[in-house]
Amino acid sequence: MAGVLLVPHDPAWAAAFDREAAAVGAAFGDRLVALHHIGSTAIPGIRAKPILDLLGVVREIARVDDRAAGLEALGYEAMGEFGIPGRRYFRKEVAGTRTHHLHVFAAGSPQVERHLAFRDYLRAHPGDAARYDALKGRLADLHRDMAAYTAGKDEFIREIDARAAAWQAAAFVSDGPPGPSLQE
Repeated sequence: MAGVLLVPHDPAWAAAFDREAAAVGAAFGDRLVALHHIGSTAIPGIRAKPILDLLGVVREIARVDDRAAGLEALGYEAMGEFGIPGRRYFRKEVAGTRTHHLHVFAAGSPQVERHLAFRDYLRAHPGDAARYDALKGRLADLHRDMAAYTAGKDEFIREIDARAAAWQAAAFVSDGPPGPSLQE
C-alpha cells in the first residue's frame, strides 16, 4: 500500500488554483457566487497532499447538479453529497492521479465559513500552522491508509475550528464584516 504522500508547500499552487478556478467558473456560469482555494495547498509553509481543494459557493445547491456535465468535461467526477449533507463534491484525476477536489455549498452554509476560517486562521498563526504540519508528518509516517491519517487529524482540526471561529468573531466585532471576495 502506497501510504499518504505529503510534499513541501509549492508556491505554484496559487497559480494552479487560479487556472482551475477560471475553468470551473466558466462551467458554473452565473450560478457561482465565489470560488476559494482551501485545504493545505492554500496555507503557505505547510506540507500537503499535492491535490488542490476548491470551495465553490452557489446561490442554490439544488441547481449544481445540472452543471455536472460541464465539470465532467473538465475531468471532474460527480460524487453527490459524499457524506456531508448540503454539499456537492467533485473529484478530478489526471492520468490516474488525483489532482483536485471541488466542494460546493450554498451561500450561507456554515461549512463555507468553517473552511475559510480554518484556512485564514492558519495563514495568520504560523505557530499553529507549524503544529499542523508536524502532526500531518507524524500521521503520514504512522499510517499507510488515508482513513487513519484523516482520523488522526480530527482532534486538531476541531481545536483549530474552535480557535478560528473565536478569532474570526473577535475580528468581526473590531473591524466590521469582511468585504465580498469572489476568488482566493
